[in-house]
Amino acid sequence: MLSSRQETSRGVLYAIGAFFIWGLFPLYWKPLHQVPALQILCHRIVWSALFVAMILLYQRNWAWLGQALRDPRRVAVFAVSSLMLSLNWLIYIWAVNEGRVVEASLGYFINPLVNVLLGRLFLGERLTTPQATAVGLATLGVSWLTLAAGSVPWISLGLAATFGIYGLLRKKAPLPSLEGLALETFLMAPLAALALLWFGSQGQGAFMQQGTGTDLLLMGAGVVTAIPLLLFASGARRLKLATVGLIQYLGPTIQLMLGVLLYQEPFGSDRAIGFALIWLGLALYSGAGLRSYWQEKQQQA
Repeated sequence: MLSSRQETSRGVLYAIGAFFIWGLFPLYWKPLHQVPALQILCHRIVWSALFVAMILLYQRNWAWLGQALRDPRRVAVFAVSSLMLSLNWLIYIWAVNEGRVVEASLGYFINPLVNVLLGRLFLGERLTTPQATAVGLATLGVSWLTLAAGSVPWISLGLAATFGIYGLLRKKAPLPSLEGLALETFLMAPLAALALLWFGSQGQGAFMQQGTGTDLLLMGAGVVTAIPLLLFASGARRLKLATVGLIQYLGPTIQLMLGVLLYQEPFGSDRAIGFALIWLGLALYSGAGLRSYWQEKQQQA
């Protein structure tokens, strides 16, 4: 039996592992730049569904599926959540392979603040003063980036919005991480498989046409999708929300570094100002969360 401190340490390692893998995702998708993003998405859905099905088969963990499918409301919610997740994956894959990793990283930096805003709009959660100020700073940052670039950073906003709505829907119809991913991919897999068959019939399919390396990367998409999700679920069960909230910035930080240092994407003074405003908002948001956590801990002591 592990002690509370050992469980926490293990949870931190799991969470760091999950966000570290997510941060390195550009390294996985970049070699597939010659494959259209929609085809990569379809392969990711199909192979993810097969991979989680094998895990469920190994665990003999199928009882929940029949119950979930008999609940029309849950199926409807998960159908929409799977659509949001698929859109998020599609935007991200497209952005990476179009050389816009920095913009993608911004989406995941502002996502926690989008979650706060969605909670206020749809769940009636009241914003504290630090949270409202943090959202305001993020809005200023995005507005500055829009003015500086002359266009709305739709990649960043699209990623933050789709993942934020996805999280909101999952709160409405909760399932554990593995089961939730299974239901989402099972719902989307038939459409994805039909799309792949259509691409193949039109002579546009990449699978078995662009070499063994490409085929292995497409098939491995299911594994690299499921593993960090399972690590995250294992870590989140062992950690306070405030701790997870701090670790989550590891992913977009790695992505930003890859975009600037490895892929040589531009990061001039205009972008630096916009990012700085958003980072200031995140620091305020995280600091308020940690303060609340420590106050709660002292009251329990």
